Amino acid sequence: MYQAVIFDLDGTLLNTITDLASAANAALAGLGYPQHPVEAYKMMVGNGIPKLIERFLPPEHRDAGTKEKAAALFFPYYNAHKADATAPYPGIPALLEALRAGGVRLGVVSNKEDTLAKAVIAHYFPGAFDAVCGHEPGTPTKPDPHLVNSMRAAFGTAESETLYVGDSNVDIATAHNARLAGCGVTWGFRTEDELRQAGADYIIHTPQALCALILGRA
Repeated sequence: MYQAVIFDLDGTLLNTITDLASAANAALAGLGYPQHPVEAYKMMVGNGIPKLIERFLPPEHRDAGTKEKAAALFFPYYNAHKADATAPYPGIPALLEALRAGGVRLGVVSNKEDTLAKAVIAHYFPGAFDAVCGHEPGTPTKPDPHLVNSMRAAFGTAESETLYVGDSNVDIATAHNARLAGCGVTWGFRTEDELRQAGADYIIHTPQALCALILGRA
């Protein structure tokens, strides 16, 4: 049984891809650049919004000035529409309820901006998590482990008692950089093959199976 679990956010707890894609395409339209299909954004997310903006811009228009203009279009649109299509993945609310009932400490570490990550979690999962941390300007993003390390220390759990759960190779690298087991979930934005190549310690296909793993019933 794991005593604490730290989750990624986008693609793990919440399906946010449609709203992220809509904001990105609105920015591209405002700049007069071609837009991308929603599916294409699954390979662009995972390293924070600044990196997403860089990736969705045409390669020849990724200079600092253009990225600043894109950000000025992206953020207001996303803030106004971030809940249009976003929803928890099926089974996630029940998973969190079962883990809390089992006495497991629960946290979120995301590359989403800290204030936005906290607001999103408070909206969709009120009272479910013991701690939520997102990216702060001037600090490294995942797979740097500093937020995971700090959260685990605050929980007071050993590395062997703590699991990190996410849907991408960035998340598995984050777990391993923090010397934790990394669990990849296949319902998110990336592929099972990517998770295997990243060296995931576990690959899980349903929230029910994840619950069994964490509570030691698998």
